[in-house]
Amino acid sequence: MRIAMVSEHADPTAAPGGEDAGGQNVHVAALAKALGARDHTVVVYTRLAHPDAEPVVGLAPGVAVHRLPAGPAAPLPKDELLPHMPEFGAALGRAWTRRPPDLVHAHFWMSGLASLQGATGLPVPVAQTFHALGSVKARHQGAKDTSPPERIDAERRIALACDQVIATCHDEVRELGQLGIPADKVSVVPCGVDTGTFWPFGVAAPRNSPGRLLTLGRLVERKGIDTVIDALPLLPRTELVVAGGPERDLLGGDAEYRRLRDLARARGVADRVLFTGAVPRTQVPALIRSADVVVCTPWYEPFGITPLEAMACGVPVVASAVGGLTDSVVHGTTGLLIPGRDPAALAAAAGTLLADPAMRAAFGAAGARRARRWYSWPRVAAQTESVYLRLGAGVPPGRDTGHGRSLAVGAP
Repeated sequence: MRIAMVSEHADPTAAPGGEDAGGQNVHVAALAKALGARDHTVVVYTRLAHPDAEPVVGLAPGVAVHRLPAGPAAPLPKDELLPHMPEFGAALGRAWTRRPPDLVHAHFWMSGLASLQGATGLPVPVAQTFHALGSVKARHQGAKDTSPPERIDAERRIALACDQVIATCHDEVRELGQLGIPADKVSVVPCGVDTGTFWPFGVAAPRNSPGRLLTLGRLVERKGIDTVIDALPLLPRTELVVAGGPERDLLGGDAEYRRLRDLARARGVADRVLFTGAVPRTQVPALIRSADVVVCTPWYEPFGITPLEAMACGVPVVASAVGGLTDSVVHGTTGLLIPGRDPAALAAAAGTLLADPAMRAAFGAAGARRARRWYSWPRVAAQTESVYLRLGAGVPPGRDTGHGRSLAVGAP
């Protein structure tokens, strides 16, 4: 198949950990490569965000990234991209008119708007993965949600207009149902993990403390790192490594880093909290293997790749019982699920694991088996391919699947 993936703000070549660069970048890059390894041809379309960036770059055999102009050729927060989606959708339409793909797979809601516009008038099915839903974000962030006000209604209309929504967890199916999306419009295919890179047998980063907790990801409030810091006074002789955010020498300019640093000082644990800044992907497995427990306590989480990476490395997980984490982390088998924003519950769960090496080993072994069996990228690519093939089989030759379904991009 000729597959067009659309990822308007998440360039698959970008290093995760910075602003607006996280799990979606990893997901799109890994899925595209895994589909390329299955002999498909994949083009990932993203927005040109730097004036000196190459417009076309190779990512892997059979996989290329095309950067299309949409707004200024400069970095922009993703929540400011909506006005530029008509230009992005028009550029997609021109590319696909010249050579239509067999299928379009949009990632994130604004990519869905642009993809439906670009596919209008073409016999090309469109699949949609949201990665996060505006209704969930608004519920948890309230006035701090910076999403455009059109987002929630746009996501409902995208889900109804596309041919299939590919959700990453069962909780998302329930959330989509509350938006009025029929269950038969939704397929569940999880995110994946590179089990060749993330595995239990390898070097571990050095450490000095008897106990080590690790959080890994972007430095944003909703990730709940403050909950871990609040729990640390109840976990003596334990250090917390906070990996992610800007480069270490630029951390001082990051508002969330300063908030977390000040909180650690206020709790009297600043000497036990290490902020690494951005960590190169090649060093992440060794960092994970150096931890006794990986902690993931977000307010909400559409899926959560970090727990998968920890499980694949044979390290147990303590995670909030939210979103996709309730699919990937098996309570009492690969880790422990706790209520969100509950430092006492976190301290109790982490303390239990820190005090019991045999439990940690058992959970770690079970997590590695689960990651290899259910979440390897070859398996996820095969599941995604099966959705694609069903959609392709449902499009009779010459049927104009795009006719009449283009959404007014940027309109409520």
